[in-house]
Amino acid sequence: MAPSRQNQAPPYTKDERVLCFHGDLMYEAKVMEVVVKPGQKPEDAQYRIHYKGWKASWDDWVSQDRIRKFTEDNKQLASQLEAQARMRSSGSKGGKKVIRANGSEMSSARGSEERAAGSSSFGRGPRRGRDYELENEDAFHSRPSIKLFVPDILKAMLVDDWENITKNNQLVPLPHPHPVAKILEDYAAYETPKRPAGSSHVDILEETLAGLKEYFDKSLGRILLYRFERAQYAEMYQKWMSEDPEYQGKTASDTYGPEHLMRLIVSLPELVAQTNMDQQSVNRLREELVKFCTWLSKNTTEYFVSHYESPPQDYIQKAKD
Repeated sequence: MAPSRQNQAPPYTKDERVLCFHGDLMYEAKVMEVVVKPGQKPEDAQYRIHYKGWKASWDDWVSQDRIRKFTEDNKQLASQLEAQARMRSSGSKGGKKVIRANGSEMSSARGSEERAAGSSSFGRGPRRGRDYELENEDAFHSRPSIKLFVPDILKAMLVDDWENITKNNQLVPLPHPHPVAKILEDYAAYETPKRPAGSSHVDILEETLAGLKEYFDKSLGRILLYRFERAQYAEMYQKWMSEDPEYQGKTASDTYGPEHLMRLIVSLPELVAQTNMDQQSVNRLREELVKFCTWLSKNTTEYFVSHYESPPQDYIQKAKD
């Protein structure tokens, strides 16, 4: 017989070396105390965390959702968050042409595009409790939003995508050889085995990917297309509504690929701001999106198209009318 949940131990133990979120970054830390009140489940335990290299006055009581195991994957994520935060806070904003692509601002210079919307400065370490209280008070007056960090190679893809369509009058070939639905399936197959079977981390992954697919299907025709692409979308929509077995019942996520998916991802900060998601859910979503973008950035040659197609002259004329 499986042991009852009451008899299970909390996932983190006293003196364990861990990584702990404080604000937008993760820091190396040590579990000093573990407290489980009578009647509480192990996952409801409270942990007193000591951040490595900081005085005891910075110690913090946190719940399980703020802590991560000290693994190579999580250390890589912490390093990436820190590097991208430093780049974001110190990146140059002057002297470069900035374009806006569906809610994301980025410089047109390759390899150094900076998202300008929602920029903020980052401290050199965890903040004191009073500072955190003030931040929560400010957050009370504005809905939670995602401060999303996108790898440079994906930013460059977004800029190339914008130029190919709006400047060169080209289109992403459809149906895409690697549609969004297949990309999300591939990522799930890659990421799921790295998480404990049946754990909440698997549930969060599944919910995030299902949410991405649903958001993509509902938002593509409304907010993700450039004007030049709308005639192409209208043609594709008619095929979805037809009795053609190749297209009947298909959706945007079965037809469009990562070029359009990235437009959704960089639009999510604005979309999430219009929801009633709490800060903990937003933090979880941000972490999942960072992991997904990191994976996608390592597989761009496999999933992104290498050539855009040039439509006939009558399409160009119709698209511009």
